[in-house]
Amino acid sequence: MVLVLDFGSQYSQLIARRVREANVYCELVSGSTPWADLAARRPLGLILSGGPASVYAPGAPQIDPALLDAGVPVLGICYGMQLIAYHRGGAVAPAAAREYGPAKLEVTEAAGLFAGLEPELDVWMSHGDHVLTLPPGFRTLARSANSAVAAMGDGRGLFGIQFHPEVHHTPRGQQMLRNFLFGVCGCTGTWNPGSFILESIEGIRAQVGDGRVICALSGGVDSAVAAVLIQRAIGDRLTCVFVNNGLLRRGEAETVMEALGGHLDLKIRYVDAGERFLAALAGVVEPESKRMIVGREFINVFEQESQLLGQVDFLAQGTLYPDVIESTAPDTGPHAAKIKTHHNVGGLPEGLRFQLIEPLRQLFKDEVRAVGAELGMPDDLTWRQPFPGPGLAIRCLGEVTSERLEVLRQADWVVVDEIKKQGLYRAVWQAFAVLTPLQTVGVMGDYRTYANVVAVRVVTSEDAMTADWARLPHDVLAGISNRIVNEVPGINRVVYDITSKPPGTIEWE
Repeated sequence: MVLVLDFGSQYSQLIARRVREANVYCELVSGSTPWADLAARRPLGLILSGGPASVYAPGAPQIDPALLDAGVPVLGICYGMQLIAYHRGGAVAPAAAREYGPAKLEVTEAAGLFAGLEPELDVWMSHGDHVLTLPPGFRTLARSANSAVAAMGDGRGLFGIQFHPEVHHTPRGQQMLRNFLFGVCGCTGTWNPGSFILESIEGIRAQVGDGRVICALSGGVDSAVAAVLIQRAIGDRLTCVFVNNGLLRRGEAETVMEALGGHLDLKIRYVDAGERFLAALAGVVEPESKRMIVGREFINVFEQESQLLGQVDFLAQGTLYPDVIESTAPDTGPHAAKIKTHHNVGGLPEGLRFQLIEPLRQLFKDEVRAVGAELGMPDDLTWRQPFPGPGLAIRCLGEVTSERLEVLRQADWVVVDEIKKQGLYRAVWQAFAVLTPLQTVGVMGDYRTYANVVAVRVVTSEDAMTADWARLPHDVLAGISNRIVNEVPGINRVVYDITSKPPGTIEWE
């Protein structure tokens, strides 16, 4: 266990990913977490993230100083370095020349963090403050043209670096992190899908005891992996509930029941609740409201179904780490900003009578896929592209009606079908259509049309925390556009979304 203390950096999640890539388990926690709470987790090391604040400013986020005296190795990155200097008696001040972007690092002590590395390194800087005076007992480990103290250490496990080793613009950053994890903290690098499965099964058994569980099964890889893990733990005391909420893609319900019920031998109850969800969404256009309504109705359905099964105390979900982070659930800390409410996190109603089981809550999507492969799940299931919990409700901009959903389903099917035909399905993170509330003038068969605009969204990503638009070949885009306007009634214009995340999100709502 290594803990990353988050102070609001845009790279905090990336730090956690890099640690896990070294096969060391890692979680993100609030930077203000008291040392007593951190100590209870028995971490082998702590990493303090960067952040937008200045340590000397009123109200700036601070650490519990006790963690610096606990004997646990600490690596401070950017703002984290300045926190260490500030709390250890050094001076932090605005830099005369701010550093943003690439810089050359001159290593002055090739040990510890820099063991085995070159004396001059390319790094990525992003800071306006710097360490003006070293704290007592610290020495300079590296410098740059604009930072006399670009890295520092006290020789007893406290390190600070002004640059960002977690970004790919610091080519040797992963080796620096490995030096900290293995050379300083004494981590063993044994965290992998197999160990995660064993730990999860033990944890589920301890949590559930002799109880029974219903699992919210969506058909995606997340809920499927969660269901298989729980089945391994408690057997037939698990009942999966697949809710057809009327917001699914073309053929989704049939595919899910065949893949999960037949191939994975899960016990599944099928609930047709399409009319219920559409009635609840009638007239609603605000995205957050849609998400909250979908979350509420899912829970209502699960509660009704559980009553038919007898005493059920637990509800299992395929919640992932990006869901938690973007929804700013309580465990992400006060410095995180809410991007949108995921229906399975912030969309849950108050007074939920179930205890939640979320075995994947601390995993990213690629880690879930690795767990699914380790569990022996088929590739066509583990590599299914993500589909949002609120379904097509958040891809149907404006009011959600059965007629508009059908138009969207047909357009979406064309996008995915073409992506698969071109052999690109595994190469991209998500490919889908969005039905906009816009209508434009067109001409078809010498007649004027006034019809819907559909946006096509195809992105590449590793974990959905950041994403870039896919540079599809022009002939692929042309094929998608041509098929949509010819095969889907009511659409006369197709546009392609070329926005990255950030500043956009993957979904439009």
